[in-house]
Amino acid sequence: MRSVRICLLIPQSGAAGLWAPSAEACGRLAVDEINAMSGVLRRPVELHVVNAGETGPSAGWAARDAIDIDRVDGIVGMLPSFARDFVARAARGRVPFIYTPQFEGRSSTLDVMATGETAEELLSPAIQWLSETRRARRYFLCGNDYVWPRSSLQIARRLIARFGGTVTGEYYLPVGQHDFDEVLDRIKATRSDVVLPYFLGSDCIAFNRAFCAAGLSSRTLRFSSAIDETVAYGLNADETENLYAASSYYGSIRSRNNGAFLERYHTAYGDSPPPVNAFGESCYEGIYSLASLIEEAASLDARKLTRLYGRTFQRRTARGDLAQSVVGGRHPIYLAQLDGYDFSIIARR
Repeated sequence: MRSVRICLLIPQSGAAGLWAPSAEACGRLAVDEINAMSGVLRRPVELHVVNAGETGPSAGWAARDAIDIDRVDGIVGMLPSFARDFVARAARGRVPFIYTPQFEGRSSTLDVMATGETAEELLSPAIQWLSETRRARRYFLCGNDYVWPRSSLQIARRLIARFGGTVTGEYYLPVGQHDFDEVLDRIKATRSDVVLPYFLGSDCIAFNRAFCAAGLSSRTLRFSSAIDETVAYGLNADETENLYAASSYYGSIRSRNNGAFLERYHTAYGDSPPPVNAFGESCYEGIYSLASLIEEAASLDARKLTRLYGRTFQRRTARGDLAQSVVGGRHPIYLAQLDGYDFSIIARR
């Protein structure tokens, strides 16, 4: 009886490539734990880490090769939204596809099981907190020019209006372009209270560096759910002034389950592993979600597995052992202020 083969599909270069080390580390930890508990369907699990590349088509080609050549039984993908449907088309009807990162919340017509938080879930408590606690009224929106930033910031517009604020401007740049002079000039001219930068990975680091170099950090707040530990480590400590974030996971969350997860993570990888973050941890959850699907269906048949999308059954997470649902039971959202390199939790919604 052969092993159960899982493809972990992640970009290993480009703007999103900075998350690859933590994604792979969390994925391998999940597989090691599953194998220590007798595997899936009493078979050992074999992890194939596959480079999705930097574009949607490259991710689709990588998924097809994983299915046709590596003969994987399922795909767990931590990818930008512009690559999601390319992978879904490659996987549809052949293997299940678990999509793990936070995303804009648009439902796809293709067979995708999304386990990450939506923009609505992340933005709503944050904008309410900024409005009520920091009295923010004037918001400037900016980010990369693709579906996740544009759709997320469209949701932000509606929430800002609901809480009595106004949008002072909106600006988008292609992925990989780091000429921020015009957008920073517009932010200065509008005298905004808050900037919502939705840039991807290394682009997010570049924007925040430029923002601080322009002298804006002392008088303008920044908030984004696109900022995590990996992005923070790309900044100087003084470049985190007035920087806020929202996520369902931070390594700094104090809980029994997260403490146990971090202990297992550091036992596996030592004192200086890739930083734990929401994007990497989502791969840990994604692999457990796929394993739970297979166990529930008692089959590797993609048709049987995809019929279970949305059904309630148990899966393991770093935030709470055995969450109630693969897609329906949502995690709490944590608002945090970045203090140097530490995410200090300021609210839980």
